[in-house]
Amino acid sequence: MGLYMSISSLIFIGILMMDFFSKERVNNIETRLYKYLLILTSIGLSLDIFTGILYNLNVDYNNFFYMIASKLVFVYIVAWLLIFAFYIKLISMPNSENRNKKLYSSFMIFAFIFIIVTPFILILPVHYIETDATIVPKGISMIIAYIVSALLIIYTIGLAIKNRKIISKRKIKPLYALVILLIVNFLAQNFFPDLFLINFLLSLVVIFMYFTIENPDVKMIKELNMAKDQAEKANRAKSEFLSNMSHEIRTPLNAIVGFSECLIESPNLDSEAKDHAKDIVDASNNLLEIVNGILDISKIEANKMEIVPKEYNPKEVFNGLCKLIIPRIGAKPIEFRSNITEDLPGILKGDVGKLKQVVLNILTNAAKYTDRGEIIFSVSCINRIDTKKCSLNIAVKDTGRGIKKEDINKLFNKFERFDEDQNTSTEGTGLGLAITKSLTEMMGGRITVSSNYGEGSTFRINIEQDLISMEAPVGSSEEIEIDYSLHSGKRILVVDDSKINLKVANNILRPYNFTIVEATSGFEALELAETGTFDLILMDIMMPKMNGVECLRRLKEIPGFDIPVVALTADAIEGQDEKYIQAGFNDYLSKPIDRYQLNRVLNKYLGGK
Repeated sequence: MGLYMSISSLIFIGILMMDFFSKERVNNIETRLYKYLLILTSIGLSLDIFTGILYNLNVDYNNFFYMIASKLVFVYIVAWLLIFAFYIKLISMPNSENRNKKLYSSFMIFAFIFIIVTPFILILPVHYIETDATIVPKGISMIIAYIVSALLIIYTIGLAIKNRKIISKRKIKPLYALVILLIVNFLAQNFFPDLFLINFLLSLVVIFMYFTIENPDVKMIKELNMAKDQAEKANRAKSEFLSNMSHEIRTPLNAIVGFSECLIESPNLDSEAKDHAKDIVDASNNLLEIVNGILDISKIEANKMEIVPKEYNPKEVFNGLCKLIIPRIGAKPIEFRSNITEDLPGILKGDVGKLKQVVLNILTNAAKYTDRGEIIFSVSCINRIDTKKCSLNIAVKDTGRGIKKEDINKLFNKFERFDEDQNTSTEGTGLGLAITKSLTEMMGGRITVSSNYGEGSTFRINIEQDLISMEAPVGSSEEIEIDYSLHSGKRILVVDDSKINLKVANNILRPYNFTIVEATSGFEALELAETGTFDLILMDIMMPKMNGVECLRRLKEIPGFDIPVVALTADAIEGQDEKYIQAGFNDYLSKPIDRYQLNRVLNKYLGGK
């Protein structure tokens, strides 16, 4: 019966090994130990079957092969118990800096025991006592094997009891199974001495362990989740870095652009100095475009760019883009023509900010890479009144340098720039078209390009928008006018920890005839708000000790406080305006201060046209 049990166990262990080794598994100590137990158990069962066959063939038990095989069975039992004891040692050790060092010390001790014990079992004599039922090996080598095995079992049980609070209940179950099966084996052999079941029982423990060790597939999933968590942490760290970078770069740019614009408007400056100031503003705007491009592509890669639909007047938007691109053409001998269809709806709904960014990127590229000839900006549409949809078809055709056929497929890749020998003087990072394509596709649109190298290119954009009305809203205008006389004497509190930024704000706000009060910290702003009356507060966000959000929260705790507070910050990553408005600010202005947005805010909260 014992022989048949060993054969059936070997078959089952073989099937288990095929399943275990066929799967991709995590290569850690636990799975390696289980692999060794599987292999060792198959060897032990094979030896058991071999001695059983020899016995059933009535081979002389003093035969060399029979003696070596029976001794190797006991070597196998000792080796199996050593590996199992090391496994219990492994799962009983908490994670710590010196865990691997302790495991290595334990491994060396167990290896030393095996090296010392094995020769004694193999070399020392053994004799066999024949009974009516079976043949029982006796001798000092067997006694050594029994003593070492018993000590290992006692050690393993003691280790488990000592570390019962650390060891997982699921992982300790194989030890329970081993103890129970050894007791069963002891009782069975008292009643049936011919039943040598120890190898069969050890194989049952190994089979049971398969369902208690960390499943390789589950471990892989856990590791993938850990990698995902680490990637998300890295992405959050990158976002924080980009936010800080945006703030650090925009803060000095605010001063450069602000002071330069003041110089341009100064009546006491000669024309040459004003031209230099304009060059400074242009260079600053180029740098700002680069910063915005890096921030945009990072947001797109992190899947944090959101579509924010708003109602807008498309005619005003496209006419405004025409006005923006003309200064970028500058003194180049280029004719700019716009063909905007007359049947363009009065009000559409979509992410107008991203639409403007996409079209402006294409127009800017045309202005950059066209030295002479013409740029034609065309807008047509297909209005579907029944479905309330409008399909915008936008085309930008230029007579610029064109694109080689082999480069067209790479045109929308990040950081790709072509003909570097010809474009060394052209500014840019190679991100513009990658961002344009991503934003267009996010809005459900499509962008295509056709080009003849040396003759020019045509970019076509198709985007569908919601059609709200064919009639334009009365009195709408892209330009926001402001009546400076309306604001004389209005009190504005400007809060910023940077004295340069306060000076910039003073210079920009001077034409409005405000009474400007400055605060260099959130604490100072609280004191001034409690003791004085203000019509508007412009609040910086990133201030030491008390940031703008915390200062706003404290301001709103003042009884009767109802002053509009506008976030004025260099933290200008996409979506920050919604973030600050949700935090309680009435509105949002980014640095460098845009005059159009400033006029919009002042008209909204202080009154104007």
